[in-house]
Amino acid sequence: MDSLYFLSAARSAVGLIRNGNEDGALTHPHLIAVADGMGGHAGGEIASAIALKILARRATVFTDAEMDKDSADDYFNSTIDDIDSALKVASDEDPALSGLGTTLTALFIRDNQAVLLHVGDSRAYRIRGASIEQLSVDHTVMQELLSAGTITQADVAEHPQRSMLTQALMGSQTLSIALHISDLKAGDRFILCSDGLSGVLTDKEIKTLAKSQSPKDAVAALVDATYINGAPDNVTIIVADIADGTSEQTAIEFFGTAAA
Repeated sequence: MDSLYFLSAARSAVGLIRNGNEDGALTHPHLIAVADGMGGHAGGEIASAIALKILARRATVFTDAEMDKDSADDYFNSTIDDIDSALKVASDEDPALSGLGTTLTALFIRDNQAVLLHVGDSRAYRIRGASIEQLSVDHTVMQELLSAGTITQADVAEHPQRSMLTQALMGSQTLSIALHISDLKAGDRFILCSDGLSGVLTDKEIKTLAKSQSPKDAVAALVDATYINGAPDNVTIIVADIADGTSEQTAIEFFGTAAA
């Protein structure tokens, strides 16, 4: 049985420019996730809420301590197929929702390891000691150009395709997503966030604000910093420490769209 668990704080905020919130998040001792919806206000809200609620429903199975790790990983990973199917049904039933979609970045603890499921550009970071590491790889045109050496990091801010996704859950794609598995140590700190944070603050700024505070205070500091910098998008943040023992939290808690 896992002895390590997430001790989390989270917040989902509208920002200063948008009229509504299309982001959502969930926390649980063995699962944290962020989803950033797209496709217009109503479509984005619905898409991210669908993703998180399906993930939460499936979590009752893959977080079961009696399930072997390979089966748990497979069931966790296949969540994307379930979500994609549900998004297609929602779009087919209501033409006004055509084009709806969402990112999903989720971390699941099993066998005292962190298993990352990631689609889109919401990010997962780990702070360990003095370093911050981005565990997720953005599914964006920008990341592909950066990886190919076509552009440099300095070109990203002004590039016309800086927000264009190459993969997202939209009910119409065949996605093949590989899980990323990381080791865990008590004291590790994970940050999951929508691009409302990572598009405004640098990794160094995120680390500086998050490193030496409680998860709750770190979330507040990060949200405040996005507002100071104009908060052009919805911003959703989870800060989760790896603790050893038994969590006081037992149920999944929702934030943003999924909390409605």
